[in-house]
Amino acid sequence: MTTLLLRDGHVLSPGRPDASAVLLADDRVAWVGSDPLPDADEVVDLAGCLVTPAFVDAHVHATATGLALDGLDLTATHSLAEALDAVATYVRGSRAAVVLGHGWDESRWPDGQAPTRTEVDRAAGGRPSYLARIDVHSAAASSALRALVPQLARLDGYDPDGPLTREAHHAVRAAALAAVTESQRSAAQRTTLDRAASLGIASVHECAGPRISGVDDLTALLELAASSPGPAVTGYWGELASSGGVVRALSVGARGAAGDLFVDGALGSHTAWLREPYADADADGTGAAYVSVEEIAEHVVACTRAGLQAGFHAIGDAALAAVTEGLESAAAVVGVPALRAARHRVEHAEMLDAGLVTRLAALGVVASVQPVFDELWGGDAGMYATRLGPQRAAELNPFATMDGAGLALALGSDAPVTPLGGWEAVRAAVHHRSPQHRIDVDRAFAAHTVGGWYAAGVDDAGVLEPGRQAHLAVWDVTEPGLPALDAGSPIPLCLRTIVAGRTVWKDR
Repeated sequence: MTTLLLRDGHVLSPGRPDASAVLLADDRVAWVGSDPLPDADEVVDLAGCLVTPAFVDAHVHATATGLALDGLDLTATHSLAEALDAVATYVRGSRAAVVLGHGWDESRWPDGQAPTRTEVDRAAGGRPSYLARIDVHSAAASSALRALVPQLARLDGYDPDGPLTREAHHAVRAAALAAVTESQRSAAQRTTLDRAASLGIASVHECAGPRISGVDDLTALLELAASSPGPAVTGYWGELASSGGVVRALSVGARGAAGDLFVDGALGSHTAWLREPYADADADGTGAAYVSVEEIAEHVVACTRAGLQAGFHAIGDAALAAVTEGLESAAAVVGVPALRAARHRVEHAEMLDAGLVTRLAALGVVASVQPVFDELWGGDAGMYATRLGPQRAAELNPFATMDGAGLALALGSDAPVTPLGGWEAVRAAVHHRSPQHRIDVDRAFAAHTVGGWYAAGVDDAGVLEPGRQAHLAVWDVTEPGLPALDAGSPIPLCLRTIVAGRTVWKDR
């Protein structure tokens, strides 16, 4: 048995506000307290810094995140012209067979205009190019990339010059990702895991699927995480049981046939499935519905019986109503206790009203949510208000209602949609743009630590108590307790990340 003692700091542990040290024995917390200190094989002086449970990011796409971190990231561009200039600059310095870019967001640009095929052709010099919108539910695609999908013009969501959505988007995305080599994929995944470790993240939930990445991509990530130091990876495969999703999830060792199993799309791309039309689109525009209530129910029953989590990407109120109805239909078949024990998931869950919250909580569902969405797109003048009108927009992401009703919360980033970063998500939940939806820092932090482990079916992690799994982070905070995270305050710097008792990141 190998022991590690972290001493002379502030240890965040329930019932021990005075704790200054923590002892780890192999992959477990063995002791928490102050003087007298136990002996250990290795001793680390914390110099007064704060030790907390490490974060769990409950929704990531590792390969896409790494490709954006190492490649063409358009999230910081402030106009269409700036984005196209960034593409042109990248192309001049890259030999990539296909240009992969991520992150443009016309809702934050002065002219509000998305890139066109013609503009991308010009900027990329005719090279095949896939430029994903920030929500990754639509993309600007060059002529050369479109030519790789002969049936493209017949697919739903096709536009001859504008961004592609729905099935047309899925098709060009698949064509673009087919150009990613095995070595590129491995490097991108390693980049993502290294970045996560440097931010005090001990575990990520990879939300894979046939429209996201592929079985080989998920298998490679799980193998990488198992064979090298870094954050643990919980895998999810987002494919319906009727299409073989349960069999594939079991074959690759996924925790569930869940994650980004699309019931709908995204608000920014006008593909989230709404009960009422979009405020800025045609009067009959209510988004995209990809899965029926009957398919949802069948999938949940199959997953429950197979010992897997089911889960769905659902953002719009109509999509969330369909998920709720499907879960309730499944409960009539397998029973509510079995459903609750499975901890089925809903990813994003943005347009939940109080009635849906209560119904989902009764079924033991976990809501995997991304608070930085509200920070980026909430408020009276944000993208949500543009898409939905101020009244509906103000009701999005009701964290306080969800938490108060007992609906389990797990926080994440949906990287690369928003950047990896635990404290950023906690701060966004604490400072929600609609004050009635805010939760306090203790509840938000719990949702981003123990809540993430709970969402993956792990009950002995996320809290620094003897016997629990040893996933910790050390921060450059010299006061006891969680930082206040006032708006505009600096984000704590991670000094050390420990996963299963092993240091996987050290700043100094």
